[in-house]
Amino acid sequence: MGLALEEAEKGYLLAEVPVGAVVVGADGQILSRAHNKPITSNDPTAHAEILAIRSASNRVGNYRLPETVVYATLEPCAMCVGAMLHARVRRLVFGARDPRSGAAGSLLDLTRVGCLNHRIDVTGGVLAENCAEILHRFFKERRG
Repeated sequence: MGLALEEAEKGYLLAEVPVGAVVVGADGQILSRAHNKPITSNDPTAHAEILAIRSASNRVGNYRLPETVVYATLEPCAMCVGAMLHARVRRLVFGARDPRSGAAGSLLDLTRVGCLNHRIDVTGGVLAENCAEILHRFFKERRG
């Protein structure tokens, strides 16, 4: 989660919502790291998790990422959880909960939908205070 927080800081410096993500392989190897870039890239899909999944998939040469773990500083939205489901990510570890758009247990839980053919193990609240702090700082500065 520390590396994901480093990525969130990079996003913060770019005036992006400071969210970071890291994809780790079964052997513990870091496959990719990313931070939010929807504003700087003019791409609404450029969330940290999506960018990290894309990069990891390119690195391993497969759109499936079985046995991987995604670390994210903020509970992923429906789009990001959907990408994790399609990639067959084994586990999601996130920091701060997102009661407004979190799709891994807060607003809704897409990680364990019975009618889908894949489920994701989830651990939430890891370094939650640290992950929430950077978001609070970011939005406080934006409000003036």
